[in-house]
Amino acid sequence: MPSVFFTLILGFILGIKHAFEPDHLIAVSTIVVDQKNPLKAALVGTFWGLGHTTTLFITGVLVLLLKLSIPERVSLTFEFFAGVMLIILGARAIQRGRVILNFHQEKPTHRKHHVSFFIGTVHGLAGTGAVMLLVLSTIPSLMQGLYYILLFGLGSTLGMTAMSFLLGLPFHFAGKFPKTESYLRLLAGILSIIFGIFIIYKITKVLSAL
Repeated sequence: MPSVFFTLILGFILGIKHAFEPDHLIAVSTIVVDQKNPLKAALVGTFWGLGHTTTLFITGVLVLLLKLSIPERVSLTFEFFAGVMLIILGARAIQRGRVILNFHQEKPTHRKHHVSFFIGTVHGLAGTGAVMLLVLSTIPSLMQGLYYILLFGLGSTLGMTAMSFLLGLPFHFAGKFPKTESYLRLLAGILSIIFGIFIIYKITKVLSAL
């Protein structure tokens, strides 16, 4: 019983750590830039966590019920797509930043919770999310496995919600200064594209060696 308890707690801690992965924070930051209110920015992280947990839950149930293992090539392929997604998100952030910089006005933003949810689903199968599933495959009980997934998801959701709130603070204050806000958008976009290219290069190199 103690070993099961510590395994579940480990799932929660790993979930929090998972939310702090650089590619996750960079991707979410490109959506947070559209939020003027830190509390609304926090919701971006919450929906990322819900999408992330949904993917892990579905895949985790399949792993537990069918005793499946996730091939390394499949995990790397999802991480490759995560890199492509970063480039797209970065280009979008740069485009919006240029609009504000050139025209000194911003188009009204709509809630992008579905975008945050989608980003979370992609990240759910990429990188260390696959490591979570690897650990999950060693848990004998279905219920213990489900608890592990939920605690991992709770940890990642809380972690990303908190980080999205913090990321939203500078954009909140920069909202009064259009040029500063546009520069922050451009910075977020450039970082996202650079990191996306780096991930694609790294994954392509690994896949070619398999």
